[in-house]
Amino acid sequence: MADYQAPLREIRFTLNEVFDAPALWASLPRLAERIDPDTADAILEEAGKITSGVLAPLNREADEQGCKWNNGEVTTPEGFREAYQTIVEGGWNGLGGNPEFGGMGMPKTLVAQFEEMLQASNMAFGLAPMLTAGACLALDAHGSQELKEKYLPNMYSGVWSGAMDLTESHAGTDLGIIRTKAQPNDDGSYDVTGTKIFITWGEHDMAENIIHLVLAKLPDAPKGPKGISLFLVPKFLVKDDGALGERNTLSCGSLEKKMGIKASATCVMNFDSAKGWLVGEPNKGLAAMFTMMNYERLGVGIQGVGAAEASLQSAREYALDRVQSRAPTGAQQPDKAADPIIVHPDVRRMLLTMKGYIEGGRAFSTYVAQWLDVAKYADDDARREHAEGMVALLTPVAKAFLTDRGLDACVMGQQVFGGHGYVREWGQEQLVRDVRITQIYEGTNGIQALDLMGRKVVGSKGRLYELFAEDVGAFIEENSTDAALRPYLETLAASLERLSDVTEHVINQAENNPDAVGAASVDYLDLFGLTALGYMWAKIVKAALPRAEGDTSGFYTGKLKSARFYYDRLLPKTVALAEGLRSGSDSMMALTAEEF
Repeated sequence: MADYQAPLREIRFTLNEVFDAPALWASLPRLAERIDPDTADAILEEAGKITSGVLAPLNREADEQGCKWNNGEVTTPEGFREAYQTIVEGGWNGLGGNPEFGGMGMPKTLVAQFEEMLQASNMAFGLAPMLTAGACLALDAHGSQELKEKYLPNMYSGVWSGAMDLTESHAGTDLGIIRTKAQPNDDGSYDVTGTKIFITWGEHDMAENIIHLVLAKLPDAPKGPKGISLFLVPKFLVKDDGALGERNTLSCGSLEKKMGIKASATCVMNFDSAKGWLVGEPNKGLAAMFTMMNYERLGVGIQGVGAAEASLQSAREYALDRVQSRAPTGAQQPDKAADPIIVHPDVRRMLLTMKGYIEGGRAFSTYVAQWLDVAKYADDDARREHAEGMVALLTPVAKAFLTDRGLDACVMGQQVFGGHGYVREWGQEQLVRDVRITQIYEGTNGIQALDLMGRKVVGSKGRLYELFAEDVGAFIEENSTDAALRPYLETLAASLERLSDVTEHVINQAENNPDAVGAASVDYLDLFGLTALGYMWAKIVKAALPRAEGDTSGFYTGKLKSARFYYDRLLPKTVALAEGLRSGSDSMMALTAEEF
């Protein structure tokens, strides 16, 4: 089994050569004063050391041990507390946080690269800083100055961690029917009562306090999602001087027994008149939550890329080492009993498919992160609004497509190992189990597809879609005179036209057919994702072409050959998807419930 190594060469290529992130940062004055290429490179180098050297070695044994629950207390696997202290000492919890309260204020384009390494090395552990970062985002955007000053510094430092408490046993996607209540007190606090499930790292022994952001309803709240408020509920109450006070009346009732990410604590949290404080305005809790959702959902997509990268590293090493049968063209190693399995076309198909989704997915997650940076830091209103539109459109694609392909890639990596991939010692079966959750949490991928098709595309009457189509079209036009790039551009243009035609078709269908959006959504998201990664691979080719001639390392020539595979074997899937989408919803809705 290959030990995970942070793919720093790949990450630097994507960040600096494909996207020229330093130029983006320099164009955003509030970022330019914080970040430069040398600082970014030092952060990447240190992130690679920590994830490869500290977190990855814990991954398998932590999965075997899992978290332990005893009378409300949760004990983490061996080594997690020490690893968490390493994260704290390096300031990694606050990498993207607001500098006003102790964060480092780094751009999402850089933070996303750290997140990939973090999640690839140890996804169960990586969820802890990920959830803290999400809680900080919501608090920083919507909390009062008093709450931010009181809680953010210790959350950014990692002395305290964060958790997001949304789901209830009867209320997952439909949060409007939650039952958790918040009763106002005379001192401005609230008594929060209810039970939440599936709360990642809701209780643990790594940080001295855990700050829960809890969705609940006020006594006079309107019904449905418009009646949800957001509350900050700490595990330990915090005194005016910042010191910890008495334990709040909340507790972990149990830990879920899960398929994967067994080393993370997925908690049932009980709130019994626990003291909390309102974050943002009453009945505006969902809006506060969605502030961090674009970041968190991109983060989940990055988990898919990270798990797939870890799987590819092991599968590639195994395929180079494992000997079975002879190559179709004759013996490649006649002095041995058989050839390494990488000579076989089907093994190459799997490895190249993994590369296509991973390297294209890494580029796409960076592309989305780039728009998040512009939306957050641009001073020009028009530029910022354009970026916000792109973020709204692309976020569900990043979350769903990258995690769907992440599972596909991990299954392929397992398949490369054959029977050895099914046993625990090689690590591939753990990656399959771990990555599976990414398709479910932070909004299931079916919900992401509905969001893309219904709210973002049909809901905007195609306006948001046109932002993406115009961006791809502009790239094609700008590079139309490049003879070496032209074959890719012609295929990309055809794929974009196919996507645009289907987009218009579904928008028209939806005017008279209420089932049109739901019937089209998942296949449409796949069609969109494949086209978007085609765009990313065209960008990769553009960056690699000038450096490919005379490339003795094989890095740049490998990029061109991998791009050719994506365009020849993966992008054509858009043809079948488009045909299916044009068929409409009739066959999907024809059966009665009894006929199932």
